Amino acid sequence: MKKKTSFIKLFFYSFFTFTIIAALIAFSYYNKIYTGNTQIKNDKVFYLYIPTGANFTNVIDSLTKYNILKNKESFVWLSEKKKYRKIRPGRYEIINGMSNNQLINMLRGGLQKPVKLTFNNIRTKEELAGKISKTLEFDSLSLLNLLNNKEFLKPYGFTPKTVIAMFIPNTYEFYWNSSPESFFKKMNKEYKKFWTTERLSKAKKMNMSPLEISTLASIVQAEQSRHNDEKAKVAGLYINRLKKGMLLQSDPTVVYAIGDFSIRRVLNKDKEIDSPYNTYKYKGLPPAPINLPEISSIDAVLNYEKHNYIFMCAKEDFSGYHYFSKNITQHNIYAKRYQRALNQKKIWR
Repeated sequence: MKKKTSFIKLFFYSFFTFTIIAALIAFSYYNKIYTGNTQIKNDKVFYLYIPTGANFTNVIDSLTKYNILKNKESFVWLSEKKKYRKIRPGRYEIINGMSNNQLINMLRGGLQKPVKLTFNNIRTKEELAGKISKTLEFDSLSLLNLLNNKEFLKPYGFTPKTVIAMFIPNTYEFYWNSSPESFFKKMNKEYKKFWTTERLSKAKKMNMSPLEISTLASIVQAEQSRHNDEKAKVAGLYINRLKKGMLLQSDPTVVYAIGDFSIRRVLNKDKEIDSPYNTYKYKGLPPAPINLPEISSIDAVLNYEKHNYIFMCAKEDFSGYHYFSKNITQHNIYAKRYQRALNQKKIWR
């Protein structure tokens, strides 16, 4: 009887001990899998950038470098259990207190967070490529090479000279590791989306193509970059000149032809530069936009103000607004005022 009692005691003791050990093991596994294992100092989130071609060691190195993991070993252990070895590049949002399971599922599934890309005040393809490369993974040269590739651009209806018109300044969402090709294709979709039936109809009534509208809009924007309420009036002036077969005589086109955007005063000698962008020398519109016109500038051209003005001159108070004239006599009066103001401020170039 004593032996039987001792056996029962031993059985219950062993069972109790085994249960405790099993519970401890289970609790340990649970902690490794489901307990929060990320720590973000000073911020609620951290963005982990995994470059194209990275391996698992690179991921661990990045997480360690920024001290994201409370326990690196548990992350590595679960990564092995979940067979996380195929690394998907991208920009990942890590939230404070994420578990190893959450973090691995996100990385393994490639569930990255897109970036917001905003561009405006761009004059050239080089500027555009430089701006984009500061936000997305690819370098500026790879995008620039694409924008200069005639064969690539041909199916889209653009050339290396005119492709700048395809990019409408705005804010867009992209995945950080987007390729130059995928970036271009999405921008082309945005371009087609922008040119609605209504906008295309207005352009057609003006006997102008979207490229011509954008080119004129770029001149309007260069002439009036501060006050949107005057853009339609400026657009109407240039429409009048085009209809009359007059030279557009826009100073910003000369600056673009020279390529020195620090110039604040265009001289008579500058107007002699031989360039298709020099509207003092060649009639009609330049072959392509001289900047990336904003939506407000494009719409100002499509909805230009109808009037009889054919001359304009910046006001001498440097407010950014202009005087408009119907004849050269009145225009020369305003021009002398402005030139006098430039001299007083010692703006020679």
